[in-house]
Amino acid sequence: MSDRFFLNHRDPSRRRRDHAPLSRLMQPSERAITSRQLRQDIVSLAGLIGRPVLNQAGDEVGHVADLLAKVHGGETYPLVTGVVMRVGRRRAFLDASAIDRLHRRSVTLRTARLDLREFQKRDGEVLLARDILDHQLVDTDEIQVIRAADLYLAQVGDAIHLVGVDVSLQTLLRRLGPKRFRWHPTPDRVIDWAAIESFGSDSAESPSAVKLRTPHNALRRLRPAELADVLEGLGRSGRQELIESLGQDLAADALEEMEPQELTALLREVEPDQAAELVARMEPDEAVDALRDLTDEEQSVLLARMPQPVQRELIRLLGYPGDEAAGIMTSVLALGSPDETVAQVSQRLADQALHRTEIDSVAVLDGDGRLIGDVSAFDLLVSDGDKRLGDLIDSGGR
Repeated sequence: MSDRFFLNHRDPSRRRRDHAPLSRLMQPSERAITSRQLRQDIVSLAGLIGRPVLNQAGDEVGHVADLLAKVHGGETYPLVTGVVMRVGRRRAFLDASAIDRLHRRSVTLRTARLDLREFQKRDGEVLLARDILDHQLVDTDEIQVIRAADLYLAQVGDAIHLVGVDVSLQTLLRRLGPKRFRWHPTPDRVIDWAAIESFGSDSAESPSAVKLRTPHNALRRLRPAELADVLEGLGRSGRQELIESLGQDLAADALEEMEPQELTALLREVEPDQAAELVARMEPDEAVDALRDLTDEEQSVLLARMPQPVQRELIRLLGYPGDEAAGIMTSVLALGSPDETVAQVSQRLADQALHRTEIDSVAVLDGDGRLIGDVSAFDLLVSDGDKRLGDLIDSGGR
């Protein structure tokens, strides 16, 4: 299950803005969760759920059902924007400006007079307990998919921020243990929120048009192989969200690095039009490998949705056995014959300088066009110019 995104109703400009941003309290290279003071004062979200909400006089007026935060508002440490409070059988909303203090076992309000409203969803906000706790997240520092065992909050002045995610087994056990211990944070393995990206919009209550409104900048800096690892760790809705946020070209590069069975599963998950576009943007050899792992019917569905030139090229390559040169070739594959010399092939490679990052070897074909071996670019570089490619194959490149 992945996190979900909701809409809410009140104008965020009505929140108090007289607090200092959390970033001003940190050194440029320091993250919030590494601050000793904040670690001492952090509040466990899991421990806070169900705890009393007290008015200024200390009287209990309800219980915490959830907290709202603008996770996708662009702030490194999302601002808590309100409390969903259970009053009898009702769920009421309190703006964050009504909170005086967030304690580990209660929430104290700054007034005895309450303007309780029926809870409605507000644009850009997320229900922290419902939509992030126990859901999938991506740690962009360690490049891994994690599950949030707890979320940690910190109050700085009048503002309450989401500062960290606990992913430890100890925390899961704490939440399953006696209720009297659940409120106490156990920050054994805490990941700073600044390293987190969240995914998914698969809630039945979430409008299908709701998408993440900010690009995943940290993920865009990852290499395709690293993105492939992330894709393989995400659930179905998370994969879809990540692919859409990356753009088709970068997503296609990442798909080329996925394990075959994971790639096949992904292509079957997404809509045929999207799968066809992704495969069409892959390198021809990678695209052919991806198509070979699908059924004939699935291949036909995707090919029919591709541009005609790409479709014809892939159909041609699919017609060759996978172990023949034509069956494994890319559009920039370098070819040679056993009798050609290193100097001759090197001169021909010089004409393909624009593709130098895509060529790492020369495929050597016999007179019938069959692949009999290959010579690495390194072997070409260190070998004498009059050396024959056939000799390099026979000698292992020496």
